[in-house]
Amino acid sequence: MNPLLNLHFDVRDELLDATLDCEESVFLESFGNTRNQLEEEYGPYNDQSLFIAVSDDSGLVVGACRIIRPGSRGLKTLNDVGRQPWGVDGMRSARAAGIDIDRTWDIATIGVRRQYRGPRLMVAMAMYHAIMRSTRINDVATATAILDSAAFQVLADAGYLFTTLPGTAPAPYLGSESSIPVYGHWTGLADAQRRMFPELYRLITLGIGIDGVAIPDDEAFDLQRKPILVAVASDGNGKEAAA
Repeated sequence: MNPLLNLHFDVRDELLDATLDCEESVFLESFGNTRNQLEEEYGPYNDQSLFIAVSDDSGLVVGACRIIRPGSRGLKTLNDVGRQPWGVDGMRSARAAGIDIDRTWDIATIGVRRQYRGPRLMVAMAMYHAIMRSTRINDVATATAILDSAAFQVLADAGYLFTTLPGTAPAPYLGSESSIPVYGHWTGLADAQRRMFPELYRLITLGIGIDGVAIPDDEAFDLQRKPILVAVASDGNGKEAAA
C-alpha cells in the first residue's frame, strides 16, 4: 500500500504556498495570529527561512514547520528575547548556553492541522524526524525556539528535553499565554532521548516505524545540493503550536 502522506524538506513553488497556508491556518486557530501579524513578525527573515511540510497526494499541506537559518538578520528567538516581556541580551544568553550562532537553526513555527494531530497519524513525528535528520546532514549543532508551553510539553513527551535560555522564563508572547525561550544541542538531545526514551529515539530520530508518511532519502535533506531560496511570499509568528 502506498503511503497516504509525503514529507518534503525545503519546499518551493506551489507547495510553499500551500505550506504557508497551513502555517497561517494553524496559528490563526491556535493563537489568533492574522496574516498581517505573521508578515510583520517574519518579513525580515524571509531570505533565511526554509520549510518542512507534510502533504497528501492532492497537495494539501497538513503539517508545516518554518526554520530560520543564520544570516544577516540573526536568529529570531535571540532577537525577540531582547524585547518585552523578557528584555535580555540574546547574544549574551546564547554565549552562556554555549551556542555557536553559525551552527544554529531557529525552529520558528511547527504546527499540524487539527484533524491530522495525534500519534497514529505520525505527521508531527515525521516533521520532528526531518528536523533531526536535516541538522545531522547539514552539520547543525543547536536549535533555538520560543515554544508555547503546550508545544514545549509535546516535544518533551517526544523525548526532546529543551533547556530554558539563560535569563528567561515563561511569559506571554504573540498570542500565547505562556511561551518559553529554549535551546537544545542536538547531540545532547538525541543522546538523552536514546537513553531515556529508546522507542521514541528509534521512531523519531532514526525514522523507523513512521507509518503512513513517505520519507525521502538523505540527498533531499542536503542543502549543499540545492540552490538557495531567495524569499518567501508570507511569514509565520515566532512560536510553535502543539502538534
